[in-house]
Amino acid sequence: MRRVLTLLSALILATSLTACGYNDFQRLDEEVKAGWAEVLNQYQRRADLIPNIVATVKGEASFEQDTLTKVIEARAKATSIQATPELVNDPEAFKKFQAAQGELTGALSRLMVVSEQYPNLKANQAFQDLRVQLEGTENRITVARNRYIKTVQSYNVLARSFPSNLTAMAMGYKPKESFTVQNEAQISQPPAVNFDQPAKK
Repeated sequence: MRRVLTLLSALILATSLTACGYNDFQRLDEEVKAGWAEVLNQYQRRADLIPNIVATVKGEASFEQDTLTKVIEARAKATSIQATPELVNDPEAFKKFQAAQGELTGALSRLMVVSEQYPNLKANQAFQDLRVQLEGTENRITVARNRYIKTVQSYNVLARSFPSNLTAMAMGYKPKESFTVQNEAQISQPPAVNFDQPAKK
């Protein structure tokens, strides 16, 4: 009889946990972690590609040193932030990470637009291949970010909706940070092209 009561209690507990969204929290939390891992993977791919782009540009163009320096500095800043799965639960750290990646995106955008003005670079197959890879990486980052945003949205809706919000409060499940548009004005500014002062060698 005691065994039957224990099994019945376990069954009731499992049913109540399922009904209150506990299992959904576990599933969505894992999806958020997987989505975040893919975002980081694509950011790392971009960071690994940048040194090759900078080296190729330096070798082929009398290029504005300031533009290259900004790309190098933005990459250093973006890669200096330790991006862990826990970052999504720390709003302040998440914003810093996002801002650093936004700066790098802006610096790369300016580099790519300005580099089009140099005939040597246009004719350089290695640079064109790198450019295609970079554009592909930016597309992958966009896709990964969009998937992450949708997963976080589902998680946050669950965390804020009744009755699952009661489970969220009881278990300490807080809404997670999502991406917002950072540095939009900076990124959308057209770069200045200056041929008057060639880079110092």
